[in-house]
Amino acid sequence: MTAAASDAFFHADQMCAFIDAAPSPFHACAEAAARLEAAGFQELEETERWPREAGRYYVRQSGSLVAWSTEAARGPGTPFRIVGAHTDSPNLRIKPYPDRAQAGWQLLAAEPYGGALLNSWLDRDLGLSGRVSVRAAKGVEERLLKVDRPILRVPQLAIHLDREIRETGVRLNPQQHLHPVWGVGTSPADFTAFLADELEVAAEDIVSWELMTHDVAPSRRIGRDGDLVSAPRLDNLGTTYAGLQALLSAVESPTEGVVPLLVLFDHEEVGSVSERGAASTLLPRVLERVVLAAGGDREDLLRALAGSICASGDMAHATHPNYPDRHEPAHLIQVNGGPVLKVNVNLRYATDARGAAAFARACEQAGVPMQRFVNRADLPCGSTVGPITAAGIGVTTVDVGAPQLAMHSARELCGAADPGMYVAALAAFLAPAD
Repeated sequence: MTAAASDAFFHADQMCAFIDAAPSPFHACAEAAARLEAAGFQELEETERWPREAGRYYVRQSGSLVAWSTEAARGPGTPFRIVGAHTDSPNLRIKPYPDRAQAGWQLLAAEPYGGALLNSWLDRDLGLSGRVSVRAAKGVEERLLKVDRPILRVPQLAIHLDREIRETGVRLNPQQHLHPVWGVGTSPADFTAFLADELEVAAEDIVSWELMTHDVAPSRRIGRDGDLVSAPRLDNLGTTYAGLQALLSAVESPTEGVVPLLVLFDHEEVGSVSERGAASTLLPRVLERVVLAAGGDREDLLRALAGSICASGDMAHATHPNYPDRHEPAHLIQVNGGPVLKVNVNLRYATDARGAAAFARACEQAGVPMQRFVNRADLPCGSTVGPITAAGIGVTTVDVGAPQLAMHSARELCGAADPGMYVAALAAFLAPAD
């Protein structure tokens, strides 16, 4: 591989490392926080008073995170440049009472989270990750759990027992067919005891959990020339990584009179209606407290919002070579073709002409090409945190992304050159030249 190719794929390799470190939204925020801390960001608690000095700050709320810098602000009414993304991905999540035994097998009861492509979770070696609430000396504490070894598997039914499967595909009942096996026995295993051993605590101290499965095969570049990326959770850790790197770049070369801000929401895949989702007060209250900490008031907040703009980043559909009829013919999207501007006239995406112009200008500033995605008019269009954020804080919002195939699969595919271009475009958006 040439040095130029290696440089072009630098962010692809870094993104793979980030994704592998972040099998759950809680791990994604922990990894983002570690990188922010290394760049001089200070974590703030919402229960405490926030410092009035300009600086680099972030707050966490479980699987969500907001980070910003006021170093280049010009007073409390300084407008924000916001990049939004989400940390959650479709998967299988473990039920509260998961222990099962059936036909001599030990299973864990699981259910789909979000719009998972269920067949993609069959016959994969799966690990377990998330958070566990544990009794402690002073109440309850949260512990991250990452079992990054193959302990679970959802086996597919053999073709000999369902001859029609070859023609009609897998028929899965989410209540019956998605429980992973993890042992052999006529009696259920003890999941709580397993967690206690992993966390080195007493089983009776396990209170509750939010745990999910993940593919343990590492993310990696593939393809004849290594110009593709095979990875889980590209939707939307691809944007989480790109937005984080863009913020770190923007604070090193800031634009005067702009407050760059990154918001990473949990629960986008299930509608964003939670205390930390895009429909919550998380982002509005952080924006207000940033203004108040700078000595401003409600008038200053409204002034700042009036001049602000948000890029809602989520992954985009590349044109599938085996299903070209599922795509708008005049809007073909290529991997390694640059960031994607997403438009939907029925506002499943928040993009309008003003937001589109701002992102197009950012791509020009970054020196990267921009593609434009429109869904077929006879197919329903997915959505993002963009419309929710636009309605919640009343700022111009543009929906953007990086192209990929197999969205919502346990394993997704993107171009290896796209992460670098995506980072560059979002960095230019957060630190505009004019």
